[in-house]
Amino acid sequence: MKYKMAKNSLFAILLRSPWWVSIAIVAAFALGAKALLPAQYVPFGVIGGLPFLVIGVIRAWRQWHAPNPERLDAALARAGEMSWRDFSNELEQSFVRDGYQVTRLNSAAADFQLVKGGATTLVSCKRWKAANHGVEALRDLAFEQRAQGAQQATYVCLAPVSDKAQRFAKEEGISLMPAAALAQLLLGKP
Repeated sequence: MKYKMAKNSLFAILLRSPWWVSIAIVAAFALGAKALLPAQYVPFGVIGGLPFLVIGVIRAWRQWHAPNPERLDAALARAGEMSWRDFSNELEQSFVRDGYQVTRLNSAAADFQLVKGGATTLVSCKRWKAANHGVEALRDLAFEQRAQGAQQATYVCLAPVSDKAQRFAKEEGISLMPAAALAQLLLGKP
């Protein structure tokens, strides 16, 4: 069973914040324990900051390993200038590098079939450069997913999808791969 953290819980917020915020909380715990507790209980007060130390270390590791924002922007600009053939080749190589078995599909709704760990994912990415992304392409992808018995479906796009399309994707269980995730995939970063 996979546990999902509440989006606005303290730890979720700290995982999105700079690493030093969590470390500052640890320092506050230590200073507060030293100032407010008898000497024999100070170590126990300091231990209260341990979860924040763990969050700070995780966040520091993520920030250290995150791709440079300028590199992400450059990858997106390059993806926006590519022809379909070049983009699909690069995307296919990126999926293979990430451990997927990739099959190109000759379908209007889906462009790739990815298999990894026994799970099948259909990927629609032919409209990656479109300025508007509505429900139509997602509806076709959902139909194709059911027809092929795929466990997952992913829609790749550079521009944001409409609110209506986001709701439809959520209802149908279609993952939207926004521009930032696409740039990370193309750059080879998780």
